[in-house]
Amino acid sequence: MTRQRLLIIGGDAAGMGVAAHARRGRPVDELEIVVLERGQYTSYAACGIPYWIGGEVDSRDDLIARTPQEHRAQGIDVRLRIEATAIDLDARRVSARDLDDGSVSEFSFDDLVIATGATPLRPDLPGLDAAGVFGIQHLQDGDDVRAALDAGASRAVIVGAGYIGLEMAEALIQRGLTVTVIDRSQEPMSVVDEDMGALIAKAVRGLGITLLTGTELLEVMVEDGRATGVRCKALAGEAQVLEADLVILALGTAPTSELARVAGLDIGPSGGITTDAAMRAQIGGAAQQHIWAAGDCVEVMHRVSQRPVAIALATHAAKQARVVATHIVGGYATFPGVLGTAATKICALEIGRTGLSTKEAAAAGFEVEPTTMESTTKAGYYPGAESITTKLLVEKGTGRLLGAQIVGHEGSAKRIDVLATAIWNGMTVAQISEMDLSYAPPFSPVWDPVLIAARKAANR
Repeated sequence: MTRQRLLIIGGDAAGMGVAAHARRGRPVDELEIVVLERGQYTSYAACGIPYWIGGEVDSRDDLIARTPQEHRAQGIDVRLRIEATAIDLDARRVSARDLDDGSVSEFSFDDLVIATGATPLRPDLPGLDAAGVFGIQHLQDGDDVRAALDAGASRAVIVGAGYIGLEMAEALIQRGLTVTVIDRSQEPMSVVDEDMGALIAKAVRGLGITLLTGTELLEVMVEDGRATGVRCKALAGEAQVLEADLVILALGTAPTSELARVAGLDIGPSGGITTDAAMRAQIGGAAQQHIWAAGDCVEVMHRVSQRPVAIALATHAAKQARVVATHIVGGYATFPGVLGTAATKICALEIGRTGLSTKEAAAAGFEVEPTTMESTTKAGYYPGAESITTKLLVEKGTGRLLGAQIVGHEGSAKRIDVLATAIWNGMTVAQISEMDLSYAPPFSPVWDPVLIAARKAANR
């Protein structure tokens, strides 16, 4: 049997997931696996960086699931600090540059997996390249922020009030810094509706974090090459300067798909690489044999809106990696789409969301009936019972659940998984209200908050 070569561009969740699954399916003498990674690490939990910075995770090494040396011991040839620069689909060859010495090399392939991830959004504004301005995506970013904290940084401005922005605000408050968060939206976390965002805003401000919504960044103030603060402006007010020793950019990400686009592969309206259900990349809508894409660089179908979306979540990347590897080792699998289910916490507050928001539902042409219900996380008489607010977005006429959001205290966020399961299976709120969910006073009232909200929505 001729030994085949699997070449993977990108060595994090999707890329190394493909490599690990493929190696388990085919031995070294049948399949050579080469991974090109432009960074210094592989298989790390980027979502854990704020918790490492904040001190809840003791060591950076705790975030590394498997080192390059461990991958190599399994017969996976990991090449660090190597950046892919061009893909020649006809010649089945990838050009790459060594980021340390500048040398250029070429790698042939039988199967190619593009797992280039996502790139943090950076507006074209003055001062963003100054020392003291950080993104939060790679482990090196965490190293850099921790070094700034060790050097005595005491004031931080975070630009963006999404998941990463608020998680970093919590981390820096816990480290004793004075923290200000600015965001263009009227409420934080634009992935939830504004009424739910208002609950989050109240909790954030209650932690001592200054939250300036409806505010846009104009520039980073720089002195001697180092950031000293930001100039920002309320959308309906005057510009102001906020002093800072460090500035965190948390404005979201976009798929890193330029390499694929230049190679001639299809890029969808979200900016992600388009694939078929088997995660094969496409040209002119036609799936390309032996050319795959997975992870944050791809565009996938939202199961409710039936529209293409690019949602950067490790859960999606891991599942897509398994699909790709299954095909490479001779099996069959498909990726069924996404709901964008996610959860986070800001100190004691937990947040979960799944499916469509009100704006997303309207954009997809749905007419929705919102239902919001307040309850408690445990039986009301049980010690530690806290508030939980559940919002359901229901399709008028059918009663089908289209989206859900939860904001509450301990025990709240993971309830979103019940609602995600219901949306995944096309359930109505009437059906959800009759589900047999567990009950015990330490975990839930007799009527779980999910059931209460569903019953109220069904009655309406």
